[in-house]
Amino acid sequence: MDSELIIFILFLIFSGAAILSTAALLTRQSLLVAYMVLGMLFGPWAFNFVPDSSRIASIGDIGILFLLFLLGLHLHPQNLWGMLKKASWIAAVSSMAFALLGFVTMVLFHYSLMSAFVVAVAMMFSSTIIALKLLPTTVLHHQHTGELMISILLMQDIIAIIALLVLQGLGDSEGSNWIDFVRIAIAFPVLSLLAYAFQRYVLMRLLERFDTVQEYIFLLSVGWCLAMAQVAHMMHLSPQIGAFIAGVSIAAHPISLYIAESLKPLRDFFLVLFFFAIGASFDFSYLPQIYIPAIILALISLLAKPYIFSWLFRCVREPKSVSFEVGVRLGQISEFSLLVAYLAASIHLITKEISYLIQAATMISFIISCYWVVMKYPTPLAHQEHLRKD
Repeated sequence: MDSELIIFILFLIFSGAAILSTAALLTRQSLLVAYMVLGMLFGPWAFNFVPDSSRIASIGDIGILFLLFLLGLHLHPQNLWGMLKKASWIAAVSSMAFALLGFVTMVLFHYSLMSAFVVAVAMMFSSTIIALKLLPTTVLHHQHTGELMISILLMQDIIAIIALLVLQGLGDSEGSNWIDFVRIAIAFPVLSLLAYAFQRYVLMRLLERFDTVQEYIFLLSVGWCLAMAQVAHMMHLSPQIGAFIAGVSIAAHPISLYIAESLKPLRDFFLVLFFFAIGASFDFSYLPQIYIPAIILALISLLAKPYIFSWLFRCVREPKSVSFEVGVRLGQISEFSLLVAYLAASIHLITKEISYLIQAATMISFIISCYWVVMKYPTPLAHQEHLRKD
């Protein structure tokens, strides 16, 4: 895209987002929903103002990196380790339960077993972006809620990477390469050790020496986030995991709070593009064929996940109110599910119809989940004053 086209597209996106966000606030909807609706309206399947949403999506993915980096900044490594030990079996059991619900639903609609399997994989995960974007980080109660959520989401990320490898193996005529699984198992602890060593012997010394130069702190923190994301990608892990580890590695330092505040506007800029691209990528011509199973899958996710997560967290003696709130906040389908749909369709494991079914179910769950959380729990986007917490 040339510079004039980029400026025009950004004008459409952010001017349109400002208008729709005003309408969303007046009607008590989440701003994230407004961004997706704007993408649907301006994308290639409606008014076609933005004919190619793929490049916008790739730019918007940067927002996910900053979101995970910022959440990592609020999690002390010792607290995170304790949460991960608690969450590992919860993530495994819940993922299997959600997969089973998705598989049975697709079989009842008489879809093929391969389509049912791919949908089952897509149903396993919750949205990192929705869950964490709507979570206050400055309220003490929600710091513990955030620890529970991020531990589940991090374990889901690892499960998602394995699931994507399995799907790639199914689409490979030569079969799945077991070396990839071994590589991932080794890469995560190695990446964590690299992050710890670099932040202790290099990063912390730079931060302590030049902590009065705000511009330098900003540049150093952005560079550290993106560098760890790139290293993670080179080690066949998701860039999001690298960005999260980058944040956790400096969470114990007092300057992490300043970094978190300074990066929020940058995060929000890219997340607007991300949610716009989700809406713009949907092909409405498939809607008559898929809307019923898509609605049912979305409702299964929205209704089953809160109760399953709540029961599992109560098994490890978490309070009932906190357990159910975590379940509600994790009640949607994930952006990882969109990646599963794209990958499975590209290697011809499923048809485009099934791919758009997964996308439709994901977007429906996004919209309803956002509305539920914003109306019931404290969020930075709440309409009621007593629920608006940043």
